[in-house]
Amino acid sequence: MARRGFFAELNYQAQQAEKRQRQQQAAAVRAHNAAVRESDRARKAAERAQLAAQRSNEANRKAAEKEAKRLHIEAREAEVEELNTELTSTYDEIDRLLEATLEVDDYIDLETLKSAAVHPEFAPGVLATPIKPPLAPHLRNAPVYTEPEPPKGLAGAFGGKKKHAAAVEAAQAAHALAVRNYEAYVAERTAEHDRALEKHARDEEDRLAKLAKAQEQYQVECQQREAEAQARNEELTKFINDLAFDVPVAIEEYVGIVLSNSVYPDAFPVEYDHSFDLSTRELTMSVSVPEPSALPTVKEYRYVKAKDEIVATQLPAKAQKDRYSSAVHETALRTLDEIFEADRAAKIQSIALTVGVNRVAPATGQPETVPLVQVAAGRDTFSQFNLADVVPVATLKHLGAALSKNPFDLVPADTARGVRQQGK
Repeated sequence: MARRGFFAELNYQAQQAEKRQRQQQAAAVRAHNAAVRESDRARKAAERAQLAAQRSNEANRKAAEKEAKRLHIEAREAEVEELNTELTSTYDEIDRLLEATLEVDDYIDLETLKSAAVHPEFAPGVLATPIKPPLAPHLRNAPVYTEPEPPKGLAGAFGGKKKHAAAVEAAQAAHALAVRNYEAYVAERTAEHDRALEKHARDEEDRLAKLAKAQEQYQVECQQREAEAQARNEELTKFINDLAFDVPVAIEEYVGIVLSNSVYPDAFPVEYDHSFDLSTRELTMSVSVPEPSALPTVKEYRYVKAKDEIVATQLPAKAQKDRYSSAVHETALRTLDEIFEADRAAKIQSIALTVGVNRVAPATGQPETVPLVQVAAGRDTFSQFNLADVVPVATLKHLGAALSKNPFDLVPADTARGVRQQGK
């Protein structure tokens, strides 16, 4: 299959994201999610009950075991509900392939693909916060000189004055020593603070330098994003102009964007290849659909209490064949409708379409394509159909399509006459 072009790939990724969002909002998916939650709740409740039964005394053991068994059955039934809601959702998507595209306008306004650069917020982290400066040192109190009390009364007459003088001299010496020690202490603490201030200044200078570098890098990245957005928009503008002037490559790219906009169910993925002939204004397309074995085959799940098993009931063979055949036929009409509807400027006047399965041939072991539908449709003819009320296989026969007699068994359509000879 051909690789999607640049804008087709961008649109495809956007559509995948939108599909996931729609799936989260869909009623069927909400039911499935609810079933998953209920299954998980029931399973955990059963586990707790089993643990309680193991821990209970003999008198309560039987009651605990009975409750554990009930909750186990409830958990298994919730698991079945989860499986069945998922199955119902899957089949609903496959059975509505054509209906799903009729609900939307397939036209792509290319101007909406233009983009503006989106810049993340500048987040320098810790570099944005100034480093706190060191606090001024908290100094203990300076020493205070206290004069020894002079002698009183008779103490002064009996040598007290000399003792007092000696005491004063000793106090003054002690104070002087204390002052010198204090001054040394203050000087040391001040020096420590000065060194801390110097380190803070260096660290802050380094932070500011790194912040400036981070801001510079952020600006460079912003400029790169701006340049990339501008380049994309300029390329898109050229693409729009080329499309207006019927450049075949631009028409093919637009078709690729339309097809990338067509999101199929996960259980039924499709791939495309296409080319456009300007001289005939015909688009030649190949659509690859999955093999029948890729689709689910279960009708429903049920819980068998006697065996404590979840068993699957298979769909009847006819139901499997009918669903697959219908999906193939609806894919053909859906593809034709999407291209014609999206091409408002009528660049494409006809489509030669082949829907088939790419597989490894059982007989040769080599890759092969099994054509299941081959059809040609003109714009004027196809635009007259009311696809909401048609039977797809009847519409394809009306167009003279070559159809597989048994798509489910990969019986190839008779394409010997070629797509342009069909209906003659």
